[in-house]
Parts: sequence; structure tokens; C-alpha cells
Amino acid sequence: MINLKNIFNDHNINFQNTGSSMIQIFLLSLRIKRLQKHLYFFKKDFHSRLGLLKLIFRRRKLLKYIKLNNVNEYNFILKKIKLNI
Repeated sequence: MINLKNIFNDHNINFQNTGSSMIQIFLLSLRIKRLQKHLYFFKKDFHSRLGLLKLIFRRRKLLKYIKLNNVNEYNFILKKIKLNI
């Protein structure tokens, strides 16, 4: 599980700046993890599955944007959320 407060404190990131792409990706990742756990127990919940796919696509768009603009930040995010791309 991602511990946001530790990541933000270690790297001097302002948590109040929720418009930042990096923070949006971290928050989306938390929501995705939570929905994955929910869907593990409720396999037939197709409405939540659709919401999960929307969150994944939104995170993918944000990651693509960051990759084009700041490769170092992109690599940092991938390492912190433990995503294999």
C-alpha cells in the first residue's frame, strides 16, 4: 500500500497541491487499489468494475502527460507506486 504522507514528507511535496499531476496519480492509485480489493470479494459488481477501468484510464493519461514533460518525475512515480510499465 502506498503511504502518501511518508512520500510527501521525504521529498518536500506539498500535499495541499491536489492539482498537481503527480499527486493526482498517487490519489488515483490509492482509489484503484481500494477498488481492486472490493472487486476481489464482489466479483459480479460490474458497475464498480467500470469505475475501476475509468480510473485506470485516467491514471494512464496522466502518466503519459508526465512522461512527455518530465521523465525524472515519471520514473520517480513509477518507482513509488510500484507500477511495471
